[in-house]
Amino acid sequence: MSITAERKTELIKEYETGTGDTGSPEVQVAVLTERILNLTEHLKEHKKDFHSRRGLLMMVGQRRRLLDYLKRKNQTRYQDLIGKLGLRR
Repeated sequence: MSITAERKTELIKEYETGTGDTGSPEVQVAVLTERILNLTEHLKEHKKDFHSRRGLLMMVGQRRRLLDYLKRKNQTRYQDLIGKLGLRR
């Protein structure tokens, strides 16, 4: 259900804005997106896992807040990020 340390490192390397960057909105949104996709697959099989569903909804809300922040601060970085991740907004 969770992402592996290797996959998380790959995501950080791909979306970092500087060396050693793990806290930028781009990296955080990329990691959250990966976790959301994994949890969505889990919930397709385990339909009554309501505790995980609540966690999924909280992650989606956190990602939405980070994307709103990025859109407010820098429109071009926001557009680039949603294009790379394939998010519709």
